[in-house]
Amino acid sequence: MRVYVVHYSEIALKGKNRSYFEKKLVRNIKNKIKDIETPEIRREYGRIVIESDNPEIRRILEKTPGIKYSALAIMTDLEMDEIVRAAIDVSPNSGTFRVETKRGFKEFPLNSVEVNRIVGEEILKRKSLRVDLKNPEKTIYIEISNRNAYVYSERIDGIGGLPVGVSGRVICLLSGGIDSPVSAFMAMKRGAEVVAVHFFNSTIHSPAVRRKIHDIAKRLSEFHRIKLYMVPFREIQLEIIRCIPSDHRMVVYRRSMMRMASMIAEKEKAEGIFTGDNLGQVASQTLANMSVIYSASKHPVFAPLIGLDKEEIVELAKRIGTYEISIQPYEDCCSLLVSKHPVTNASLEDVERMEEMCSLKEDRAVGNAEVFEYG
Repeated sequence: MRVYVVHYSEIALKGKNRSYFEKKLVRNIKNKIKDIETPEIRREYGRIVIESDNPEIRRILEKTPGIKYSALAIMTDLEMDEIVRAAIDVSPNSGTFRVETKRGFKEFPLNSVEVNRIVGEEILKRKSLRVDLKNPEKTIYIEISNRNAYVYSERIDGIGGLPVGVSGRVICLLSGGIDSPVSAFMAMKRGAEVVAVHFFNSTIHSPAVRRKIHDIAKRLSEFHRIKLYMVPFREIQLEIIRCIPSDHRMVVYRRSMMRMASMIAEKEKAEGIFTGDNLGQVASQTLANMSVIYSASKHPVFAPLIGLDKEEIVELAKRIGTYEISIQPYEDCCSLLVSKHPVTNASLEDVERMEEMCSLKEDRAVGNAEVFEYG
């Protein structure tokens, strides 16, 4: 019988909380595959076993936070002849190989070295292979638990991290550019449920922009379900343009967004706000300006990309599948009617004094937001 064997990394370090993290990962896997199949899924010490060989499950496991790697394995009884047959079955016909056994069940009569030797000798009798313990072309993996043995020769890399849901819920500002979807992914990878928020301006370009944001949200939902708020920003933006000097508009735009994100955080019982900010990338992302912008939030603000090079962010975006969507042309409302030389060292006192001249109906904008769910 073929089954998926799922392994994690960080969860193993959680001590007395390990069971809670494992159960959350199992629940997430069940939710993601329920429309495909409902196989038996069980926890064993150090692994999760899914009794299915459906190839669609493989693609899901590759995109499930909390999984270090998985494998489609042959499950056998704890009998050496069955283990040998399975190892021969998964081994290649030529090239170099080695056998690597993990014996979690210490009452199994043979130790790992003895299993490696017996299995390796039987493979050599039947296949045109050579042993290479240091740099083999193929490794035959054998895992021995107190219930079964699992034999496979291919590990399917996962994305690592923690199961979504163990770190609470966060608001992720989704601009439509390259950076913010990567920031949302990083939140998921660290175990946080994501509520994405996009602020849009109604223009002739808005239908294309809206489609782009929905496409990004759908792509992110492949990792975990996601809620999306589309918040109208036009009236607020016109008021900012009316009363704020052009060199400060970018900062005030973003402070307004932070206040509204905090309102949504309270509504969604979220504990923080994630942004795609990257130190020094644009004028609004200087230390001084970010300090002024973040001070408008009632919740802690996190910028997981803060120290990455742009090339590193692009590489991550390509890996998670958002890059090709993000590079599609779109109108960023934060760039509307701002100075060619925006302030880079804004003063909180000056900005707050300017904002007193504005009537920003942020409550109304949040109340008029459209809400969508994906995944």
